[in-house]
Amino acid sequence: MNQSLINHRTLGVTFSANSTCVRVWAPQAQSVELRVYNRELTIPLQNDGNYWQANANQLQPGDTYKFILNGTLERPDPASLAQPDGVHGPSQVLDVTTFAWTDADWRNLPLEDYLIYELHTGTFTPEGTFAGIESRLDYLRELGINTIEIMPVAQFPGTRNWGYDGVCPYAVQYSYGGAAGLQQLVDSCHRKGLAVVLDVVYNHMGPEGNYFGDFGPYFTTRYQTPWGNALNFDGDYSDSVRRYFVENVLMWFRDFHIDALRIDAAHAIHDTRETHLLREIKLYVDELMSQTGRQHYLIVESDQNETRFIQPLADQGYGMDAQWNDEFHHALRVAAGGERKGYYADYNGIMHLAKSYKDAYVYDGTYMPRRARIVGKSTAGYAGRQFVVFSQNHDHIGNRMLGERPSQLVSFAMQKLMAGAVISSPYLPMLFMGEEWGESNPFLYFVSHSDPTLIEAVRQGRKREFAAFQTPIPTSSTPVPGEVVASIDLLDAQDERTFERSKLQWSSLAKEPHQTLFRYYQTLLALRKQSSLRHPDRESVAVVADEVQQTLTLFRQHKQFQKGQLTESETVVCLMNFSKETRSFTLTATERQWQKLLDSADPQWLGSVQAPMTLAGNESVVVQAESILIYTNK
Repeated sequence: MNQSLINHRTLGVTFSANSTCVRVWAPQAQSVELRVYNRELTIPLQNDGNYWQANANQLQPGDTYKFILNGTLERPDPASLAQPDGVHGPSQVLDVTTFAWTDADWRNLPLEDYLIYELHTGTFTPEGTFAGIESRLDYLRELGINTIEIMPVAQFPGTRNWGYDGVCPYAVQYSYGGAAGLQQLVDSCHRKGLAVVLDVVYNHMGPEGNYFGDFGPYFTTRYQTPWGNALNFDGDYSDSVRRYFVENVLMWFRDFHIDALRIDAAHAIHDTRETHLLREIKLYVDELMSQTGRQHYLIVESDQNETRFIQPLADQGYGMDAQWNDEFHHALRVAAGGERKGYYADYNGIMHLAKSYKDAYVYDGTYMPRRARIVGKSTAGYAGRQFVVFSQNHDHIGNRMLGERPSQLVSFAMQKLMAGAVISSPYLPMLFMGEEWGESNPFLYFVSHSDPTLIEAVRQGRKREFAAFQTPIPTSSTPVPGEVVASIDLLDAQDERTFERSKLQWSSLAKEPHQTLFRYYQTLLALRKQSSLRHPDRESVAVVADEVQQTLTLFRQHKQFQKGQLTESETVVCLMNFSKETRSFTLTATERQWQKLLDSADPQWLGSVQAPMTLAGNESVVVQAESILIYTNK
């Protein structure tokens, strides 16, 4: 392990007490110089193995520069911290270690307590900046979440992008507020008791402004990803490519005080070396934590149902702390009456949702028809805190042709049921921005590229993706069956109107039924914190599902022991009716009465009928159509 990486960044322009250093990996270059743009200055770099470096005390924060390769080729710094003129312009010298942090007393939350809120900086607020997010932190606390997850902020082309087309992994998007803006946001979050998860992309680079190949063999043709050639993590020269991304992880934790990273599409990180890149990252993060005393988490996204990602290092796993569980989402969406096309085709609704409550994965060593092969492994022995679940996120909304949210696809009653299904689960719940008030604006895919060929390629690629779904287009709040889109020109990802249509409508909070739905989410999140639902304990979960009746009963239990003696016991039962008719449930016989905790069909939540406040053991209760009823026997 290279200890120098733990303490400070070594790539790009870095500052120490007595000197300024420039360092860049360019193993095949014949010469490398640094040219300062804002004043006439050229600094030659010396070859030190595969790296080129120089002491450059002449450089000052604010200077703009590019590297000159072989005397003619001008390129931004691969480890640039700022790109004020975009991905094609010069890099800017920054010293990110000078920020005046006020979070010395902050302690990251236990992972099992995370209540996550995913947001996109550009569309979360009218300002579309980190400062805009900061202005809404009190709102998020009032809602009841304790963790925000920010979609990728690495510099991307233009000012409109989901963030997965980033080409400067070290540079914070300048239009959002840059490095200082992100540091200020994190500091404010910690002051208000909120943890921060940052989404990062280590499986590919975006196409526009991607100059990495000019510096060295960052990519390999041995593997292909949906975005082109894979990053070179296991071939010749791969040591330096791996180091580049290890340093990036450490930078976010050390210099930006990020609490957790969400690593995008980890299954597309191709690495056959003895120590997988993710395992190497985990080893470095563990060393960083041992030196700083701060807790950090690594969360991956993967669609392979492969437990080695979250398997402990001691068991030869990669040691990731948690992963997104798309299968819970897919089963829930089908149970809620969603389409069974595209990647939803493998899910039958209620029965698969019941399996996901118990086993996290639906396909855990079983045959998946769409892939025509055995998929997944058993999650036995893995804790509930290792899985993140949701009823919506950026992918599953934005990858629809019209970007519709569930508020445009299901009834108000079903929205409340879906929220209850997620927040009562034995996993880490995540909301997507605006879900809590039933945002009606879509979340569409948007970009702001400058290359006409690339723009057209994006248009054609989106059309191909939509072919599997054939989404109806709603002309009002109620979708009209059979009405389809003949052209997606009005949803052009490049069109600024597509981006503007994707912004949240904060004014909705003052209107009904949005205001009531917000209060309902508040109540659900408070219930999550105050009852047995708080503990993501998979071992105590029991599920009873009825495919004919379209009902599901979820039992959650928590027992508290002190000195080996049982001091407290609580069972929470969640009765879910996904059908459009009332259903009768019979509760388990207990000595204590069942006390109602939540009733989504209560008139206070704009429902029609209030269920009894108490029930005797073994008593039956009617659950209204498309609703959830929660009782406890504490």
